[in-house]
Amino acid sequence: MSAHGANGTGPHLRRGASFGDESSLIGRRQQLAEAKKMLRHSRLVTLTGVGGVGKTKLATGVADEVRRAFPDGDWLVELGALEDEGLLAQTVATGIGLRDQSARHPLDLLCDRLRDTRSLLVLDNCEHILDGCAALTDRLLRAAPRLRVLATSRQPLGVYGESVLSVPALAVPEPHRTLRPEAAAHYAAVRLFQRRAAEASPEFTLGPENLETVVRLCRRLDGIPLAIELAAAQLRTFTPQEILRRLDDRLELSPDNTTADLPRHETLRASIDWSFALCSPGEQRVWARTSVFAGSCGLDAVEAVCSGDGIPEESILDLVAGLVDKSVLIREEQGAQVRYRLLETIRQYGAERLAEAGEKPVLQQRHRDWYHQLVDRAEAEWLSPRQETWLARLQSEHANLRTALEFCLSEPGQVQEGLDIAASLWFHWLCSGFLSEGRHWLGRALALAPQDTVARGKALWVDGWLSVLRGDTSSALPQLEECRALALRLRDTTTLVHAEQFLGGCALYEGDFRQAIGLLEKAVEGHRAAGDRNGLMTALYQLTVACAMSDDPRAADVGKECLDLCDEAHAPWSRSYALWALGLYRWRQGEPRHAAELLRDALKTRRVVGDGWGIALCLEALAWAAASAGEAEDGARLLGAAEVVGRSVGISQSGFQHLAAGHERTEIRLRTELGERRYTAAVRRGARMGRDRAAEWALYGSSAPATWPPREVAAGQ
Repeated sequence: MSAHGANGTGPHLRRGASFGDESSLIGRRQQLAEAKKMLRHSRLVTLTGVGGVGKTKLATGVADEVRRAFPDGDWLVELGALEDEGLLAQTVATGIGLRDQSARHPLDLLCDRLRDTRSLLVLDNCEHILDGCAALTDRLLRAAPRLRVLATSRQPLGVYGESVLSVPALAVPEPHRTLRPEAAAHYAAVRLFQRRAAEASPEFTLGPENLETVVRLCRRLDGIPLAIELAAAQLRTFTPQEILRRLDDRLELSPDNTTADLPRHETLRASIDWSFALCSPGEQRVWARTSVFAGSCGLDAVEAVCSGDGIPEESILDLVAGLVDKSVLIREEQGAQVRYRLLETIRQYGAERLAEAGEKPVLQQRHRDWYHQLVDRAEAEWLSPRQETWLARLQSEHANLRTALEFCLSEPGQVQEGLDIAASLWFHWLCSGFLSEGRHWLGRALALAPQDTVARGKALWVDGWLSVLRGDTSSALPQLEECRALALRLRDTTTLVHAEQFLGGCALYEGDFRQAIGLLEKAVEGHRAAGDRNGLMTALYQLTVACAMSDDPRAADVGKECLDLCDEAHAPWSRSYALWALGLYRWRQGEPRHAAELLRDALKTRRVVGDGWGIALCLEALAWAAASAGEAEDGARLLGAAEVVGRSVGISQSGFQHLAAGHERTEIRLRTELGERRYTAAVRRGARMGRDRAAEWALYGSSAPATWPPREVAAGQ
């Protein structure tokens, strides 16, 4: 499923993307029209119904039909994998493409982002966090008067003004009615079975010889789409008659009875039971074991987590293929990677089976161990050519990382692992725009593990760093001072070097360049002595900025060392920050055109990885360079763009002390040169461009390509 957002602000979003496919809406014409009508008259519409009835498919179909009525964006946010209700606002913010890097609450940022927009928000699978969804929806609707929300849930949200549409099962032929194949196909349940059967077994056709059997099958399954699809998938192995006979046995019904006395959720449960029974013992165990994954997962993760205890790793591929054939596992392609996921109803069933087998704790720990190892590998390879690969990989694994962290922080004796994972994800929290979420996990872990350990020391300096980057130095200082004291007690030089580095970062962000330089110089020497390239790169970058802003000529040599380190490691994202720092220095030295070349080089990388904060920094510094080069109109336009892009991730460059002077100096200069009317008009033109178009224009000017995203971004999705 896809979504789209105005100005390219959503995650991997493009205009014209479709939420669903045509075949997903068999038999839903009436509900589609009714839901569209409800959305015209109500700002909150909730689609309710039993699991497997097709609420998500209907919601995405509705969103596709009405998208033109919402020019500022429409987004689908899947909540089924969310376990921590405290991350609901952050999850929705991420879902609409808002990368939060400020100290404000994500819900406040959401309200600001949606306040003046005519947009549609689709919240899928709300039932397990119903109270949180109700509170969030109520707040958003009050803050954003032109926002519409379409929710799916097994029960209503209970928000004032909510309209509820109960999604029924698909129509099935009445009992004892004789039909021809063409007439039976008018019933949606039969039509869905026919289509899915043809996909499972291309030689299948609906004809006189199997019509009665198929009709009875659809009635047995009460017209529930998921149950019908599971049954149709069995045609790879069985005939329709064999499927019906086995289903009758499972439902304990005679061929002449109906399922009228069975509640629909029991019918679905029985059909899933039956599908489970038709799986081989190995497939059954892999089905149950894959329920520990949240969202989707790769084959390598399934092999590592689900093998063992009677299932050889080399057999996992065949077992996964069997579950895909049976429509239990959904196969998806994400760029060059194939991933697998369970529909939420199927995943919940698997989780029950896993618990019944007594394997849940073991599998949860295997899951945690796999993702701990993944995070450790990513951190070790961060300063390398694999930076962009690791960023994309961890973004695709975000739901599983949350699940691993939740296990660590809710199971006795696991919190130290949670501290380590949360701290080692520093580059993920930073580069993917999850500063608030990173602090959420670090805060929980630190509160649960007050003992003096190396893991706590690392968590403290990472938490302090994230606070600094959010502009919240008042929260960062106590964390970093505690980290330094802990390091001295433990006599841990690695932790001490990091504590002093980010205390220097605090001084830098507060504009105390002299103190910053002293602390950062010590950190550089400490990292160099320890052979810590990650630490050395970040300390060199911060020292370059501090020297540049205080007109210290050492900025050139320090910045070159930082750039050389990144070039040697072939680390593109880190290299872009070294270029930005050198560009800042060249601007301070009165070389605006040289500065602009460096800044544009940095911007090329940041737009490819979708680094909103980094793009905002580049646009801001390019505005300063343009103003100094006598390009006043361009400078004002870039200032407007930088402010809007900064707000999209919850920050403003003018709010950071080390950037405030440059921003104010440039603004005063441009207002004087252009006059108030021309300055304001140029700033507004820049603000209207949005992030992606602004980056494009900053790089290419009037010769910018006519379409977005650039080819390399589209190919990497």
